Amino acid sequence: MTISFENRVAIVTGAGGGLGRAYALELARRGAKVVVNDLGAARDGTGHSDAAAAVVAEIEAAGGTAMANGASVIELDQVEAMVAAAVEAWGRVDILINNAGILRDKSFAKMDMADFRAVVDVHLIGSANCTKAVWETMRAQNYGRILMTASSTGLYGNFGQANYGAAKLAVAGLAKTLSIEGAKHGIRVNTIAPTATTRMTQDIFPPEMLARFSPENVAPAALYLVSEQAPSNVIIGAGAGVVQAAYVTLTPGYALPEGHRTVEEVAANWDRIVSRESEIVPQSGTEQAMLILKTSLGQ
Repeated sequence: MTISFENRVAIVTGAGGGLGRAYALELARRGAKVVVNDLGAARDGTGHSDAAAAVVAEIEAAGGTAMANGASVIELDQVEAMVAAAVEAWGRVDILINNAGILRDKSFAKMDMADFRAVVDVHLIGSANCTKAVWETMRAQNYGRILMTASSTGLYGNFGQANYGAAKLAVAGLAKTLSIEGAKHGIRVNTIAPTATTRMTQDIFPPEMLARFSPENVAPAALYLVSEQAPSNVIIGAGAGVVQAAYVTLTPGYALPEGHRTVEEVAANWDRIVSRESEIVPQSGTEQAMLILKTSLGQ
């Protein structure tokens, strides 16, 4: 089975290089019309360049169709204008890949709160802005595919990246709620946690690993998550040709007996509380309340 994106319109943010470029090129190669969005800033979010135009030139040279866009994802009016331009040119928007990001790494003790906010704004608010801008279009056409970009830092933590980790776990939570709200409108929303050598991560990879962790090795997983066959409400890790699934799980827990709902009772039963035997993967927040009720009733 060949997965095609013929007659689909895609917006990829942060597509002037790295992962976004790899996604945009492969979408275009498979027939999609692509909005290549990139502010062209440096890794810390400062400055500008013509990165998006360069990727569009690559796509057009290969026979594809694309337009460059320099909107800042943290400016809702700019993002709305980007979506309007895509709809005016091509009639619809089927795919949004929220990939734009910046890094301002420091230990939390040394981090300026302005740097904390800047990273959260780009990753979280930027993803929300872009998603909001396409949401009504996708609802009206009863079709949409949205991909959020999380990170192992958001899922599992990493020293010196409190701002980045907070933002990246937040977008995974955003995706989970939107996957529920979008379901009846044919909108599927997923999250990818990529591991790749880009300008954001090039400092941490030894030279011999650069090719193995190229952005092109993440693109197959990303494109599957925005294809017609895509699932919804999943978190996928991808890198070096490996595709993984990550889950937010919940243990059955322990019901503190009436008359013994104390700190001491929690301490005495800690091993039972954190035991992963019979854990579940809730598909909505409601399932946590239902499991609490079931456990409290001894069922």
